[in-house]
Order: sequence, then C-alpha cells, then structure tokens
Amino acid sequence: MADIVGLTCTKCKNRNYVTTVNKKKQSKKMEIKKFCKFCRASVLHKESK
Repeated sequence: MADIVGLTCTKCKNRNYVTTVNKKKQSKKMEIKKFCKFCRASVLHKESK
C-alpha cells in the first residue's frame, strides 16, 4: 500500500526526489533534510504529490 510521492525543496520549490510512503503507517507529511542541487545546500524537503 505504498504511494509514490515527490519531495519538494522548501527554499527554491523544485521537486528533486521521488520516494514511496506507506500512508497506513504514516499520517503526517514527510519532512527530510536533503541536498538540493539547485540551491547547492542541504535544505528541508517536504512531501508533495
């Protein structure tokens, strides 16, 4: 039951990563600090469709 979601940079709003999330186990939106190649820094990325 995993859904495919994109991770969007909070600084430049580019969608950089794609991952899967089990919606039955996780109710909140995923937030991960990852490297953004457009900002050239480690920035918080939030889950988007």
